[in-house]
Amino acid sequence: MTPEEKLAAMGLSLPEPMKPVANYVRFKRVGEFAYLSGEGPRRPDGSHITGKVGLTVTAAEAYEHAQITGLSLLAAAKAAAGDLAKVEFVKLLGMVNAVPEFEDHPAVINGCSDLLVEVLGERGRHARSAVGVGSLPKSITVEIEAIIRIHP
Repeated sequence: MTPEEKLAAMGLSLPEPMKPVANYVRFKRVGEFAYLSGEGPRRPDGSHITGKVGLTVTAAEAYEHAQITGLSLLAAAKAAAGDLAKVEFVKLLGMVNAVPEFEDHPAVINGCSDLLVEVLGERGRHARSAVGVGSLPKSITVEIEAIIRIHP
C-alpha cells in the first residue's frame, strides 16, 4: 500500500501547500537530504489553529494539532521528493506553545510522530526534540520542522 493509500484508509489527505509567510522556502534540498521549514496546524480553509496549551488548549487537542501539522510536513516532503514512497524522516523539532507549567511536550508532538510512522512505517521513525516555547507565530499551538532523506 502506498503512503497516499494509507492516508486515504485513515480518512486523511494531504493539504494544499501553503506559501511561505516570510522570506524563506518550504524546503531546501541538499543532496539526498531536504530540510523542511516549520509547519503549523491549519484548518481546511487555511486559517491557523491557535491557542496556548495548558490554558486554552488541552494536551489531547494539541496532539491532534500536531497530527494536522504532520500532514503539512508530508505534503512538503512530497513536494521535495516528488513521491512520498521515496521519503524517510530523519529528525523532527517540535515546538509547543504552552504555559510555563506544562510538562508533556513529547506527548503533544507524538501526534505528528505517530502519524509519520503509521503512514511511512520504518521510514517514518525519526530522532526528535520536543520543547515548550512562550509563543509561536500567529499564536499557533505547535510548530514542527523536519529533516528528511530522499531515496532514489
